[in-house]
Amino acid sequence: MGAGNGTPEKRINPWGQAVAAVALFAAIGGALWVSEGTSGNSGPPAASCSDEKPGKATGRVTGKQLCEALLRPDLAELLGTPAETAKTAFGNDGSVGLEGGKSTPMPTAEVEFDTYTVTLSATYDDLPVTSSYEVLGWDETQRTVLDRPAVLYSNRTMRINFRLDGGDAETGTGVPLRSLMVAQDTKDSGGSYDVTLWRADGMVPDDAVLLRVAEKVLPTVPGWAAGS
Repeated sequence: MGAGNGTPEKRINPWGQAVAAVALFAAIGGALWVSEGTSGNSGPPAASCSDEKPGKATGRVTGKQLCEALLRPDLAELLGTPAETAKTAFGNDGSVGLEGGKSTPMPTAEVEFDTYTVTLSATYDDLPVTSSYEVLGWDETQRTVLDRPAVLYSNRTMRINFRLDGGDAETGTGVPLRSLMVAQDTKDSGGSYDVTLWRADGMVPDDAVLLRVAEKVLPTVPGWAAGS
């Protein structure tokens, strides 16, 4: 398997690195996911939300629920590529392991098109979005989205090449991405939702596209209204 997978890479601090680890495993799972039911010359079926790692009922949103919110019928139109069809879609109930044995739940969903890949995640920590502005240390812009504090920031994907001979995988920087982190409640008491875009052609995603997707998708996430 000699393919490169694009996944968000956070580089500045342990908190960011832990978030990147969950996104990394989620993206690998999505790359390996194969839709069922392909036969004959009927062509591949439309992507549907598979659940990579079903979680226990916790009162929090699950990866599959995030996937179902993200995989909307008009998602390609929101991305500005209405003729495209989603190739893969999945949800993952992952968590971030931090120092001291603490684990932070971080369910993630990803939908891939020919042009764009879109991810949606929920992080259940005690870090307000307004504080993350200083913690992340990236090129960020604070703003308000859907009446909640938000941070718009840039990063790059991580490229992973798996060797067919069983040797160590090689990693490197990939394509640029744009992400929007939005507080889970209007008081910004901790926790966030992240919507991220990257393009297969390596171009920087348009912020207008990212915001359009986020403003349509986030209000449909189960539990969103409870944070108003």
